[in-house]
Formats: sequence, structure tokens, C-alpha cells
Amino acid sequence: MSMDLHLRYGNKSVEAMLPWGRCLDVLEIAEVPALADPQREILGSLQQPIGLDRSVFELVHAGESIAIVVSDAFRNTAVDQVLPVLIGGLNYRGILDESIIVVFASGTHRPPTPEEQARILGPEMYARLRSRCYTHDPNDESNLIYIGITSRGTPIEINKRVYDCDRIIATGTVVMHYFGGFGGGRKSIVPGISSSRTIAHNHAMNLHAHEDRLNPAVRIAALDGNPVAEDMLEGARLARVDCIINTVLDKEGRIARVFAGELDAAHRAAAEYARSLYSVHIRKRANLVIASAGEARNFIQSHKALYNAFQAMEPGGRIVLLASCAEGLGSERYASWLRLGSAKAIIRELRKASEIYGQTALSTVEKGPSAILVTELPDQAVSLLGATKAATIAEALEMARADLFEAGISNPTYYVMPSAAYTVPFVVGSEDKAQVTPGLSGFTHTRT
Repeated sequence: MSMDLHLRYGNKSVEAMLPWGRCLDVLEIAEVPALADPQREILGSLQQPIGLDRSVFELVHAGESIAIVVSDAFRNTAVDQVLPVLIGGLNYRGILDESIIVVFASGTHRPPTPEEQARILGPEMYARLRSRCYTHDPNDESNLIYIGITSRGTPIEINKRVYDCDRIIATGTVVMHYFGGFGGGRKSIVPGISSSRTIAHNHAMNLHAHEDRLNPAVRIAALDGNPVAEDMLEGARLARVDCIINTVLDKEGRIARVFAGELDAAHRAAAEYARSLYSVHIRKRANLVIASAGEARNFIQSHKALYNAFQAMEPGGRIVLLASCAEGLGSERYASWLRLGSAKAIIRELRKASEIYGQTALSTVEKGPSAILVTELPDQAVSLLGATKAATIAEALEMARADLFEAGISNPTYYVMPSAAYTVPFVVGSEDKAQVTPGLSGFTHTRT
């Protein structure tokens, strides 16, 4: 049975017809109505925060200094809609703009450009706060302060400018993360505004203690029993964060829900909702997964789509991934890790000095050989990923069909993932169920 495909490729849509194979399903995140009044939802969450006995605005007092931690340019959080409501309320409580700083939690990512900062905060807020906007540098010893050590031995060093403020408010968005469990919450602090030493020690827990492989306890959608996530929470608690404000976005990047409150309680509530929105349950994996990374600007961002598509692929199968990557791989550090060439070589180096780019490279070299990319990346970059390049989606599909036919699969099954960066498949009845965060409610929908 033939199927017409319509998928995002960068900022445009591409079409193709698939005249072969058996489509098991189109895997999409749950549809939710857009908020009719986002500002009202934001205000309500601040007035009735989760896990706190008073409104967020009642936590502060006139004359206090406030640090607002925001995410960098690598993720959309809709903080431009949050800040007018938050800062308006702080102003009403007697907190002047001059007493507020905004710190971009870049972790080990590159710093956002002024243009990106304006886009993140919104033009009006950026104009008001520009002179008090700072980007965290994990290697700037003059602006790092040691605040303690976690039970797993991670030394917690964070941004001194943030820690010196009377109040700390962390913003972000919650998605499922492949080794942190979920984004948002604790991750705004560790790794967001932490030192390279702190980040390296925490991320090293992603590796098995005694073998050259990943730690099986470090899983997507797991907060409890996940040593990386638990260590992040311990570190973030040492930073005495007063509250968080986390959004959950729909596939169009619009605010679906807002969660404000205590560091862990509000984050867990957001994680429960995010999991119900972004996850799909499938009964079996397919020989082929056709996925779009949407408007991801580089391959580091596109890796999320590759990771998710891989979860729905039968071992030995193929992934056709549309990932324009107009800005390249995304980091020379990421490329340098990829040049090590094998999982074992990357693991050996990660044991010496762990960093997020190495972790992403390790995941990439595992999954890249299964992928046929429709991309603007140069051939050399695609080779580093271990993937194969195709000029068009039609060519990619034909290459996948030929590979599967050679493997003895003449009538392959396939899934289509139009929003693969957001959609996380879990297999019903498999060990993948262990990836679910204990205490959270069940998945909302199951696919054939």
C-alpha cells in the first residue's frame, strides 16, 4: 500500500511517495489545544506554585537582588512569554529592574549571541535588561564558587554572580532527556550554571563503573534510580534555588502547560505531563523509521530525533532522517569526539574528562550507522557521524529499501515520525518500561 509523506526539512516541507512496505503507524505526540491566554496560565502558576506555601511573588521582598536563570539558544522554552509576567510581579513587590540579573545557563555550550539573547528574552525584555544579562562560563574561575559536594562525590561549583543574589529563580522547559531523565528543573543548575569540573564529574556517571559501556541505570524519562539525575538534584539543592518556572511546549513550540514551584516538586509535575504528551507506546519495532528533525539548525540538535527514531527501529533496520543542519554539526568539540571513531575510544576519553559533547558523540556513533541522512551537511561531516548521505528523501528511501532487501526483508515495516525530536517511543511489555520514572502515571496512548 502506497503512502504519501509530508515532512519538515529545515524551514520548508518536502513530499515523497512510498509505494512499498507496511506502515505500522505515524508516531506523533498527543494533540493538545493551545492555551487561549498563556499569560493568565503563567500568572496562575506563579500565584499557586507547587510545593510552596505562598506565591512566588511573596517569596521576595523589596530591596532584594534576584537572579533569573534562563536557557541558552539551543532550546526553545517560551521564556519570552514568562518574563513579562514574572518581572511585572517582581516590580509590583518592590523589586526594581536594577536589582534583577538574567544569566544564560549555557553549561558547556557556546554562548548565545546578542541577537539570540534578544530572541530568547523577547525584544522588549532584552532592551530593559540588556545591561544585566550575563552568559555563564564554566571555565571562568573568577565567577565560580564552591558550595559543597554531593553524596556521589561531585564537587558543586556554580556561577558566583547567581549564588550571591538573595533569590534564585530558574526557568526552562521540560522534555525527556536521554541521560538526564528530563530537561528543566535541576538541569538549569547542573549543568546549566556549573563549572566544567562539576559537569564532568556528574556526566561521567553515564558510563558503567567497570566496563566499557553505558550505565544501564542512566535512562531517558528516569529521575529516580538514575545516578546522573539524582546527582543533579543534589547539586541544585545546594544552590538554594527558591523556585522554578518550567514550561511544557507542544510540537509547534507553543506553551501547553506551565509549572512553577519548589525545585523538585514542580519539576516532577512537569515531567509527568511531559511524558504523557511526548511519549507513544508501540507494540513492536519496525524495519524502517522515517523521521524529521524539523527545524533543527545543527546535528547536535538533530541528535534528539535520531535518538528517538532509533528507539522505534528493529535491530539491523534503517532510519531515514531529514535533518537540514544548515549550521553544521554544531560544535568543533563535538566533531573532535566523533573523530575518535569508535564507542570504546570515546568511552576511554570520557573516563579521563567527561563532557556533554562526548556523551552525545557516544550516542551518535552507536546510532549513526543505521541512518541515511537527507541533509546539507558536507560529506565529511556525514562520514564522521557514521551515516550515509542522500540528496533527496526519494533517494534515501530507495537506499533504505535496497539495504533491507539485501538483508532479506522484501516487505519492510515502517513508522513515520514527523516530529521526531519530541516524540519518544516505548515498546509495550519490553524492558523499556524500566525507563519510566517511578511514581508517574501511565502512558496515554499505545500504537500498533
